[in-house]
Amino acid sequence: MFTKYRAFHVWCLHIPVNDRTPFEGLVKVVEDVLKQEQATRPNKPIYLVGDSFGGCLALAVAARNRSLDLVLILVNPATSFERSPLQPFLPILEMVPEELHFTVPYALSFIMGDPIKMATMGIDNQLPAGIKMEKLRHKLTNSMLPLLSELGGIVPRETLLWKLKLLRVGAAYANSRIHAVQAEVLVLASGKDRMLPSQEESKRLYRVLKNCTVRCFKENGHTLLLEDSISLLTIIKGTCKYRRSWRYDFASDFLPPSKGELDYALQELLGFLRNAVSSVFLSTMEDGTIVKGLAGVPDEGPVLLVGYHMLMGLELGPMSEAFIKEKNILFRGMAHPILYSENDSEKDFGYMDWIKVFGAYPVTATNLFKLLSAKSHVLLYPGGAREALHNRGEQYKLIWPDQQEFVRMAARFGATIVPFGTVGEDDIAELVLDYNDLMKIPILNDYISDITRDTKRFKLREESSGEVANQQLYLPGLLPKIPGRFYYLFGKPIHTKGRPELVKDKVEANRVYLEAKAEVEKSIAYLLKKREEDPYRSVVDRLSYSLTHLPENDVPSFEP
Repeated sequence: MFTKYRAFHVWCLHIPVNDRTPFEGLVKVVEDVLKQEQATRPNKPIYLVGDSFGGCLALAVAARNRSLDLVLILVNPATSFERSPLQPFLPILEMVPEELHFTVPYALSFIMGDPIKMATMGIDNQLPAGIKMEKLRHKLTNSMLPLLSELGGIVPRETLLWKLKLLRVGAAYANSRIHAVQAEVLVLASGKDRMLPSQEESKRLYRVLKNCTVRCFKENGHTLLLEDSISLLTIIKGTCKYRRSWRYDFASDFLPPSKGELDYALQELLGFLRNAVSSVFLSTMEDGTIVKGLAGVPDEGPVLLVGYHMLMGLELGPMSEAFIKEKNILFRGMAHPILYSENDSEKDFGYMDWIKVFGAYPVTATNLFKLLSAKSHVLLYPGGAREALHNRGEQYKLIWPDQQEFVRMAARFGATIVPFGTVGEDDIAELVLDYNDLMKIPILNDYISDITRDTKRFKLREESSGEVANQQLYLPGLLPKIPGRFYYLFGKPIHTKGRPELVKDKVEANRVYLEAKAEVEKSIAYLLKKREEDPYRSVVDRLSYSLTHLPENDVPSFEP
């Protein structure tokens, strides 16, 4: 899965220290490169990454070249320079005598960014604390502090004054032409930017620009791309901005996660849940034998995984990790289209973006068609959001539509259908407030009604009837428990290859549909019964086991 790939052909704009090219001259330099690039690759989009002053430059270029297929990535753009909290101090900065100019880099270092975050970049987060601290101290004292003392000589006083003048001109130029920008724009805004009001500016740009997406990084400073845990390519992938042609395609434009992205997700995003629930995976072989692990799930695609959606989709993370580690397979999960809506100018880069990095895509027939045709492993929940946000008393109840919606699509490509059940939601939390309860609370009633009204524009399940059609999105009230355990059972594979009658024969397709549904229910019933035999179902017992055994020994469970 971790094949190396080249996502971009990178060009960097370097402005020499003694260069005095005016702003419009710099715009012309960039324009010439873009036109050359377009002539070389006429059907490819061109990405312009503009950091601070570079954001002004990128917007100016886009305003003057509306016919180019551009994707602008603006990192704390300096279009807000006139509202900078440093404005009162700039006249003082300009009056600093030459002999004291060496102090300026030290003064600016306190507002440029977080030196600890910058020094932490490149240090393995899995190292012991003592080694990490030693590496951090070494970078601070041997790399960053000596560099500050040299900056005064590298950037003379005249150059600094010229850069400030260029900033003012560039910000004014970009703002005067911003309404002409037609390009796709991604704004990255830091919450602790002491040089510019970047978060406020991101809201303004979101309102003014025609096609703008915003991601906020509340704990980062002005030098966002130089700080630890920030990967520009990850952000581009997580916001669905990586495309190879004029339009983004969820199937063909997907880039698999890198090893660094996988390590970060498994440790930082899923580490706590993994340790809390210590998932148990079982699968069914062709002869009906239930075995530990995922050996019963076919390695070769196309494969369609269909199963029960636990409360709030908590089963997704451990399941994805198991497939990656045991089978080196990244399945593509179908997600509610609202996760891809960009109607928030204060949205953080978080879990919802990370699931896109790991292959989630909007649930549509077209996307399912493309992925099965590419022989992918695809995860589909027929119960959808209604099942994941079920009411009290509905745990482990399948809320599936009446139509055999996925069987005929699977048969068209000869995909193997693998039904699965999963249990454990009632072992980690109790659902105390469901949709019906929350709608009785006046303030929450209005809020949930607004969200539900917003989701109706996606027109999901319009052809369905019954409970599955009632897909209200809300955040349920949960009462945490001392964690139990998650259990997964993948049923016997259902082969559709060589059964062309399933594509057109609705009766036969419905029979396979009911077979898959019954297999999911059977798997859930099996797990609910067998988990009573697990001596390590409680996290307390698992912790006790871990303290007396080697780390590489997995905590045992019941025998299948």
